[in-house]
Amino acid sequence: MRKSLQINVGGVKIGGSAPVAVQSMTNTDTRDAQATLAQISRLAEAGCEIVRVAVPDAAASKVLSAICLASPLPVIADIHFDHKLALASIAAGVSGLRINPGNIGSEQAVDAVSKAAAERNIPLRIGVNSGSVEKELLRRFGGPTPEAMVESALGHVRLLEKRNFYNLKISIKSSSVPDTVAAYRMLAEKCDYPLHIGITEAGTLLRGAVKSAVGLGILLSQGLGDTIRVSLTHDPVREVEVAWEILRSLSLRARGPEIISCPTCGRTEIDLISLATQVEERLAGVKEVFTLAVMGCVVNGPGEAKEADLGIAGGRGKGVIFRKGEMTRSVVGGTAELLEALLQEVQLFLQERQVPCHASPVVPA
Repeated sequence: MRKSLQINVGGVKIGGSAPVAVQSMTNTDTRDAQATLAQISRLAEAGCEIVRVAVPDAAASKVLSAICLASPLPVIADIHFDHKLALASIAAGVSGLRINPGNIGSEQAVDAVSKAAAERNIPLRIGVNSGSVEKELLRRFGGPTPEAMVESALGHVRLLEKRNFYNLKISIKSSSVPDTVAAYRMLAEKCDYPLHIGITEAGTLLRGAVKSAVGLGILLSQGLGDTIRVSLTHDPVREVEVAWEILRSLSLRARGPEIISCPTCGRTEIDLISLATQVEERLAGVKEVFTLAVMGCVVNGPGEAKEADLGIAGGRGKGVIFRKGEMTRSVVGGTAELLEALLQEVQLFLQERQVPCHASPVVPA
């Protein structure tokens, strides 16, 4: 297990012994503060812990102060090329910057940004993607190889270390899972800064989730990664949901119920796909951690999910509710009746755990 240095991003600790932090990035126009804050609120509700916003121009930097003041999450400004935008973002009260010192201008520009960040104790993320490697390194290494990405990142780091600035985290992402994994492994051997991990430009929901789960799963299982961002061509809320499921699958962190459901087969006599989907949707706002099984066979269902805290197994026109594999209640009816009966049992289960009422799973359909 790699033990990295620890930094603080607006109260969220990253690295050291801190749990892996989940973050995402808004895809709204940052200049529209209301829309951006609305999306940040949705991300926070989904479990996002740090949010990044693009700052492409001065107009965007001018609304950052209002966004930072109202945001329920620490805000990181994403800056490219213009160090004045970085300085404006720091003055606006951001909790961090994503920036590459080597592409923001002169030595004086790097001096100014590092000095301002140090004065506010704001960490910087050095972010190198396979598409942003310097031309000289591309020539030297024959393309955006893992070696080229690592050298690019360390070159940016050296610019800051030269100025006695060490409040850093690093990311080196590629859309290639093997290249990303190789790059982070190399980087981890060369420094002890916290690592922000992800697969860049991973794709749409299904493809992107699979690529991210494979790549991040490999790294996290090897003790590499202090904060994660799943990059999807989709609503960023789904990025957060996928990130939590990746962490849950490795027993690193958990949030909300783990829903276990069978893949259906010829024995299934109910619309199990619909039932499992509706259960997942109706419990989306629940943060309490427990296991919930939705099975399509009254014969084998309870046995197959015997370790679940709570569950249901459905058959033709009926179903049974069970806890830890023991049947506790019979239900007569179809999918709608089974769904409501299960939600009632979840409500009772949460009340017994003394979960606050605002975590009620029984939400409007």
